[in-house]
Amino acid sequence: MQGLVIKSTGSWYQVHAEDGEIYDCRIKGKFRIKGIQTTNPIAVGDQVNFELEPNSGNGVIDKLHDRKNYIIRKSINLSKQAQIIAANMDQAFLVVTLASPRTSLGFIDRFLATAEAYGIPAVLIFNKLDLFNDAGLEILEDYKAIYENIGYPCYTVSALEGTNIHIIEDLLKDKTTLFSGHSGVGKSSLINALMPDLDIKTGEVSEASDKGQHTTTFAEMHELPFGGYLIDTPGIRELGIFDIRPEELGHYFVEMRALLNQCKFHNCRHVNEPGCAVIKAVEEGEIELSRYESYLSIYHGNETRA
Repeated sequence: MQGLVIKSTGSWYQVHAEDGEIYDCRIKGKFRIKGIQTTNPIAVGDQVNFELEPNSGNGVIDKLHDRKNYIIRKSINLSKQAQIIAANMDQAFLVVTLASPRTSLGFIDRFLATAEAYGIPAVLIFNKLDLFNDAGLEILEDYKAIYENIGYPCYTVSALEGTNIHIIEDLLKDKTTLFSGHSGVGKSSLINALMPDLDIKTGEVSEASDKGQHTTTFAEMHELPFGGYLIDTPGIRELGIFDIRPEELGHYFVEMRALLNQCKFHNCRHVNEPGCAVIKAVEEGEIELSRYESYLSIYHGNETRA
């Protein structure tokens, strides 16, 4: 039988089969010894083949179909391993908040570089519009300008008040979309606004740490009532970059990519080399300083950048 993995709980996977039924499946042992350096060889969004076990009604996954794409993060605690967040998506939405909790520019840039590396169109959704005063709205416009100027679509919403939810619906229609972001940014509230029947549990933001409490424990795919699929993921505290070599990194910063062949040296690292077109563009204000700082942070292997 063939089906779509719609939920992962670590060792078990829910597979939506071609017959319309949902089966609980586990992995056949051989998946674990193929040298796959990830904590999860199968991810939500994967197409798989499975066989039903006699008597139990559960399935055993014995084939993984080729992926169109996937998005991956390094396990911060297990440096040699990584976690595939999801596979086979048309687009990835990063839900961002400027306060309660604050999403750093460094985190946004890591997500965008990862999406670029795996060929996934990315969109920024700025949530909690209801919390902004006039000064906050100005900062929001500054944030949006950084990313809109280099070609990333940005949208502002309030999941709480339903502001601009219809715009998000239009973007999601008939596509498979990953939702990601820190815990507490309102992903669950936004999904509830889009799909009220789901009634996903939402969490409070801790006042002490200004970090959200994890409410989504495992990735899960939901079929949208207006067409398409939405992949809900656990809140990510840090996004460790995995499998991107330092010399490739400039290709995944879209505004740098156009300048890479203009540097004096063909193996320019864009760090401190003379005749570097990227550094010149930063000095002349053509590349945003915050983006370049994120590039340097990732290049030098720092796991986080506020």
